[in-house]
Amino acid sequence: MADNNQKTVVIVDDSTTLARLFERAILDMDVLLEIFDKTSEASEYLEDNKPDLIFMNIKMPGKDGLATLKDLRKKPLHDDTPVVMISSKDYAQDRSIAKELGAIEFITKPMPIQVIKDALIAHLNF
Repeated sequence: MADNNQKTVVIVDDSTTLARLFERAILDMDVLLEIFDKTSEASEYLEDNKPDLIFMNIKMPGKDGLATLKDLRKKPLHDDTPVVMISSKDYAQDRSIAKELGAIEFITKPMPIQVIKDALIAHLNF
């Protein structure tokens, strides 16, 4: 269970490599990671939980990250939850849709660990 100062970050990505990078990035931060490799599992978790930050991959098996973000924004609990979109492709259309849906940042893979740390620090106010 998270303490009062601990931040919760949700990772929605089917890459175990990226999950391990996030685990390394938070070693010196008071962050609880919740990692999901399917948008359906993440959506189920997010029904009753409001993390401090979500990182969501666009290209996912089943429902993609943009469709999941769109559904998330319809829920009052998550109308303002900060979401960083992740993609291996830097398509202008994906960036535009993500921005329209309220994503606060768009990061292109592969990403060095420092990019992850910088995003965590910036968006969690460490």
